[in-house]
Amino acid sequence: MDSGMLDMLPGFRRRFLVTPLPGRVTAAVEDDYHSMAVILHHDGARISGVDAIMERVPWTTCPRAPAVLQATFTGVALGDVAARGEKKANCTHLHDLAVLAAAHAGDEAPTRYEILACDPIEGEAVAEIRRDGMPLLQVAHRSHVMTAPADIAGQSLMKLRPWIDALEEPEREAARLLQWGTILANGRLIPMERQSTATRVPPNCFTFQPENAVRAQRVGRVIDFTAEPLVPLDHFDGAAYDRPRDAQ
Repeated sequence: MDSGMLDMLPGFRRRFLVTPLPGRVTAAVEDDYHSMAVILHHDGARISGVDAIMERVPWTTCPRAPAVLQATFTGVALGDVAARGEKKANCTHLHDLAVLAAAHAGDEAPTRYEILACDPIEGEAVAEIRRDGMPLLQVAHRSHVMTAPADIAGQSLMKLRPWIDALEEPEREAARLLQWGTILANGRLIPMERQSTATRVPPNCFTFQPENAVRAQRVGRVIDFTAEPLVPLDHFDGAAYDRPRDAQ
């Protein structure tokens, strides 16, 4: 699909902004369901502290997840963050932001990723990721069975790790973000009442761990960025949110 068409079609939108500064690096994300950021403090080699901002979250239990993130990554070498593990014990989005931040801690300029995933058209959904405004990768699937690109056609959207690992950077990083964003986009097709009971979800993140799932209540504003005059992270300056979404 032509990239320009994706901008005009209804669908899921997700944006990442990574901002490296001396002694710290911040990675933020916003999409239909989430708006949050992770700040890694470091000495150039090792993480000395971890902060998290959870500006918009889908569950009442989410605000307790930063404590787990701090325990997971404080003291870890920047080069070891991706291999640290413990993703299911963490908020998966905070964990992904920590990995993304660590990968760009030594950069000289910010990096912006945008994911556009259109709602299915005649059963096929197309998703694209752009880096600093330039298209990098585009995929398509029908009910989670890939139809494009040709080298992964017929594979499950959920099982693309061999393809991703075979890519060169920056496509490898982009492909990881695109896969997860494409999976999240499916939430637009699921009625809210079917995705509002945490105990029905496999224990694949902090909120869905059994001890947390029994207490989790669905909260938070859901934003359709293709229907509202808003842009993901347009209220985040690279360090802080200048206004809460719910105040708009």
